[in-house]
Amino acid sequence: MNRTVRTAACSVAVAGLALGLSACSETVNQVDKAVNETYEVTYEVTGKNVESIDFHGGEGTAMEPKIESVSKPRLPWTKTVTLRGIMPAAVIPVATDPEGAQVTCKIIHKGKVLEEQSAKGLVSAGGCIAESPVTG
Repeated sequence: MNRTVRTAACSVAVAGLALGLSACSETVNQVDKAVNETYEVTYEVTGKNVESIDFHGGEGTAMEPKIESVSKPRLPWTKTVTLRGIMPAAVIPVATDPEGAQVTCKIIHKGKVLEEQSAKGLVSAGGCIAESPVTG
């Protein structure tokens, strides 16, 4: 009897979690559609031995932004993009030289640095991610 009750309770909990996650995702998508305000950010990447730069360019949705990429960028690299609603700004430089790579990334909105990160050595993840200024 206890085994049956536990199985039923687990099934209800899993179903509730799945429903809650899909509802949360749907809520974010609804908010993203409702918030049509746009904002502009400038991405800056400096350093040396950067192989590529991935960034949110403004296409897609807040939950699934389209990622654009630049291979073998000339540094310093800057790119100004227009994002919409609650889509986060993100720039991710990738360097594969474990000894000579140096990377600094910045996200700037209206002259204010929203996010800045620096790293030396092998840099393959992280970068700079900033919350949309539309969200307050």
